[in-house]
Amino acid sequence: MDEVLIGSVLASTLRVTTPLLLCALAGLLSERSGVIDIGLEGKMLFAAFAAAAAASASHSTGMGLVAAIAVACALSLLHGFACVSHRGDQVITGVALNMVAAGLTVVLGIAWFAQGGQTPPVGTEVRLTGLSTAYAEPVAGDWWGAVIGHGLLSHNVLVYLAFFLVAAVWFFLEHTKPGLRLRAVGENPAMVDAAGVSVPRLRYAALLMNGVLCGLAGSYLTLAQNANFSPNMTAGRGFIALAAMIFGKWKPVPTMFACLLFGFLDAVAIRMQGVALPAVLGGGEVPVQLIQALPYILTVVLLAGFIGQALAPKALGRPYIKER
Repeated sequence: MDEVLIGSVLASTLRVTTPLLLCALAGLLSERSGVIDIGLEGKMLFAAFAAAAAASASHSTGMGLVAAIAVACALSLLHGFACVSHRGDQVITGVALNMVAAGLTVVLGIAWFAQGGQTPPVGTEVRLTGLSTAYAEPVAGDWWGAVIGHGLLSHNVLVYLAFFLVAAVWFFLEHTKPGLRLRAVGENPAMVDAAGVSVPRLRYAALLMNGVLCGLAGSYLTLAQNANFSPNMTAGRGFIALAAMIFGKWKPVPTMFACLLFGFLDAVAIRMQGVALPAVLGGGEVPVQLIQALPYILTVVLLAGFIGQALAPKALGRPYIKER
């Protein structure tokens, strides 16, 4: 296979995987603490809007990142207020967050910018660009530059941060006292409470970490992958991230590989646009609608029967009521 094609697909895979991975890790932390988070899509969408709006208004990358994280954390705390403090239905609250984010981002976009729900383009000087410009484009005949340079070394800081966070989350959950407590509260909150540790406090802490990661995922969409915000631009990525987390059985490293699988399929689907079908299949181009549907079809197929037995945390979705 041509080294330019290999490098391009590899680079696209990592770029597409990054928001999925950040969002999947966010869901993993929340659900390992016992709180179902269907609202990943809404948090990422609202964070993307906040990042684009703040960055275009202030001409500052930092303000965009801070705004995205602040909005996502606020939505996570709202989710916690409803589900942890008041023991509301976690699925319904997550769905409500998705609906609010989908509607309110459009309303605010129209009210503030009068561009049909979109935000003004984020300036080139504000966008997150690759750390190395030497490998911005793959060069034919240069295997190292095309595959290693462009494929692996041409990305912005959030791409590398996302994969570093896989190791950080794994270490946190497996080898630190707060991480072990967070896992325990998702399995047996009564035992954690009996040990004198606050169950609500642990779950709120998990939701705050969830908000930070969702904020980074949303800001990536508008500060790195696209130039501005457009309505519903997450296009189901939050649900794919949720599927990847389940496919990875609520573990950081398998979740990363699941996200890479979805990212690879999406990258290949982009490359297939405009490709001609063989004559035996009727010729013509591959239908764009089929290409766009491939990641979602894979999600359904994998969750339907190819993930084996996936055991969720035992207390997942169950509000904790302290015994007196």
